[in-house]
Amino acid sequence: MKDEKYLAYAILITAFLSEPLLACDLCSVYSAQEAQGGGKGFFGGVAEQYTDFGTFQSDGRTVPNPDGESLASLSLQVFGGYNFNGHFGVQFNLPVIYREYRKTGANGSETGIGDASLIGNFRFNRKLTDDLSVTWTALGGIKFPTGDAARLNQPDFADGIGGHDLTLGSGSFDGLVGMGFDVRWKRLFLNGEMQYAIRTEGDFHYQFANDWTWSGGPGAYLVLKDDCTVAFEVATSGESKGQDTQNGVATDDTAETIVYVGPEIYFTWQDRLSAHVGADLPVSIASTGDQIVPDYRIHAAITWRF
Repeated sequence: MKDEKYLAYAILITAFLSEPLLACDLCSVYSAQEAQGGGKGFFGGVAEQYTDFGTFQSDGRTVPNPDGESLASLSLQVFGGYNFNGHFGVQFNLPVIYREYRKTGANGSETGIGDASLIGNFRFNRKLTDDLSVTWTALGGIKFPTGDAARLNQPDFADGIGGHDLTLGSGSFDGLVGMGFDVRWKRLFLNGEMQYAIRTEGDFHYQFANDWTWSGGPGAYLVLKDDCTVAFEVATSGESKGQDTQNGVATDDTAETIVYVGPEIYFTWQDRLSAHVGADLPVSIASTGDQIVPDYRIHAAITWRF
């Protein structure tokens, strides 16, 4: 009986580790796939990400920041959903975004709701033994134009910060698809996941480029008890997108590919509560035009099953 309890918690934490991270505020959505571990029922929670932008790049090269520009972005996603069984659930996300920018003669902030999303989570192809578990997950959904996209109608008023950096929404209906995997062997695990956003034209004839985000890495359970688990992971994550367009013309300061590395700590309590906290440092940044790029980001989430 005790071994079966350990196995159940190992399965739950392994599923927890598959959850997609928040990337750019208008890109990936937080998917609480770990909430499916306990079967049928409601779940809810919050997920946040803080990103600090202070490095100036010109055509992919880091150069002195000409005007001391900076951007601090905090995205808080409130989510809730329902699992019909241990394999399928739906989830609704509503982001609340705060951005504070700094530029000589143009300091300010933006606050409001972002683009809401409705997604379905699927879990399949599970293999379970005392020492081994393998889980495959998939998601699909849609993002709605609920965020204010007025900034997209403004010209780039700073060398590295433009309207596309500050907008709270895209003004478009966008598709979301994603997949993930988790492999656990005794106390060791390996996971990976990706999301791909399929963009359409939004307000002011502005269209964000399709983008994809990914994360994953190896880890181990530090604590594995009947009522709680603690796990540590060395995570690699990233995001990549091409050039946005407006009125069919490509913009020159919107394409980027960023790779992050950082630690993640995960916690579960009984079969109700799960949480995580992590930090990401960029190890590779490729960008076009003049852009302010991230120095670091911090993210955390908590999910409660009812």
